[in-house]
Amino acid sequence: MVQYGVFAAFLVIRILSVFVVKTWYVPDEYWQSLEVGHKLTFGYGHLTWEWSKGIRSYVHPLSIAALYRALAWLGLDQVENLVLAPRILQALLSAFSDYCFYRWGECSKWSVFLIVTSWFWFYTATRTLLNTVETCLTTIALSLYPRQYEPDSHKFLWIVALVCFIRPTAAILWFPLCIIHMRKSIHSVAELLIKRYLLIALVVGAIAFGLDSYAYDRFIVTPFEFFKLNVLEEVGSFYGTQPWHWYFIVGLPTILGLVTLPFFFAVVQTLQNREVYPDRFNLLIATLFTLIVYGALPHKEFRFILPLLPICLHITADSMKNWSRDASRITIWIVALLLLISNAIPAVYLSWVHQRGTIDVMLPIERIAREFRDTDGNQAKFLFLMPCHSTPMYSHVHQNVSLRFLTCEPNLNGEKNYIDEADQFYTNPAVWLRSHVPVHPKSAMPTHIILFDKLQPKIGDFLKNYKLIENISHAEYTDNRVGNHVLLYERIADVPPQKKPKEKPNQFNPPKKLDTSTPSTHRDEF
Repeated sequence: MVQYGVFAAFLVIRILSVFVVKTWYVPDEYWQSLEVGHKLTFGYGHLTWEWSKGIRSYVHPLSIAALYRALAWLGLDQVENLVLAPRILQALLSAFSDYCFYRWGECSKWSVFLIVTSWFWFYTATRTLLNTVETCLTTIALSLYPRQYEPDSHKFLWIVALVCFIRPTAAILWFPLCIIHMRKSIHSVAELLIKRYLLIALVVGAIAFGLDSYAYDRFIVTPFEFFKLNVLEEVGSFYGTQPWHWYFIVGLPTILGLVTLPFFFAVVQTLQNREVYPDRFNLLIATLFTLIVYGALPHKEFRFILPLLPICLHITADSMKNWSRDASRITIWIVALLLLISNAIPAVYLSWVHQRGTIDVMLPIERIAREFRDTDGNQAKFLFLMPCHSTPMYSHVHQNVSLRFLTCEPNLNGEKNYIDEADQFYTNPAVWLRSHVPVHPKSAMPTHIILFDKLQPKIGDFLKNYKLIENISHAEYTDNRVGNHVLLYERIADVPPQKKPKEKPNQFNPPKKLDTSTPSTHRDEF
């Protein structure tokens, strides 16, 4: 039976987070979702190299494109709606997955408390990340996953098939869980493989394959292309590597926060009493297997293990439910308060303050793109001198203007001594600008420049042609390329000769003929 009040509470929290989470996290939040959806719907935009290589499935972007199409049909395709609508749609999915988490935890109060107060889930639950969708679908599937004392069910396999197609690495988590399912099922392994696993995989795969082939306009199996490029060729390592133990000592403890302590006690309790907690033990096996396999992959990020968050919180909630039966009321309140405060601080700071400038700067950029015209009547031309994909693009501008940014594609062609464009720029910004940006005539230069304040002293001569119009706070703690503020410059206009005021004639100063000629102009594109 659906408890609508509980679901409504989750929904209110997730909708609220849409308007609280105002910061930048990772480029994929926009470049693998909103930007793709915008390109599909409105016909202009930029697709990253992943889409030219066919390693991404269009299933998720097509849902955003459908939403954009509905907004356009209703005449509601203003920028604020294009930004908010996909996040609200994600909030609905996240709220439903929260409700499934609550039912999965047997309606435990600790389940509600831990999923609602989790700082990392609050930070990511309404972002348009494929990792967020993967986490939601994983939670829903786990809530349908049969337990030891429940009748055998195969409903979860439909969701597993979908999540593994759109995010192939999800198969790592589900591999041990499916093995466990086959071992404890009342059906034979052969029957399960043929009548359940293979059949469901073929149905879901055929639909997803058809959508991808239609979107790519060619026959393509995106999970295979993903595996070939990211695993066999290790393209992901181009964006940084971490040691094998990083997820154990940094990744998982960071996303759990202070919940790491009760989770550790729950793990010890489960291992000591595996016969008493068989479901917990199975989830720990899947978690450990995932961390080990992910640890073997060179490139690591916090968001990659986001689907493990609900599993760890479920194990913790089940343990704390048993603990609270014997604990005093004051102890329970102290523990709950400590967990709440320790999660609230990073949730608020990282969602509202840290790395906000690259999102806030898109507001004046959108206005300029809509209203600006230079002396020749041409639209604005923007140049983003920032680490690649530091900001959203057309999904937050919704104008077909020139948006030039530094690219950072991996070495896809096996070139010797390969250096991507962003690295070339930061090696010597002044030299790069002289070779890539025309300065004569002045109208050929970009009308607006966006950069971090750290770069400003290095390109001072170039910026003499521009005036600062926006200085937006970004972050207090940055790296060598990301600054504390985002700066928006506008090209200083070429001022045409002004008409002299008509002088009053007198006997000593006769009237002069006014020169009404204007200089010739030349239009060139940056």
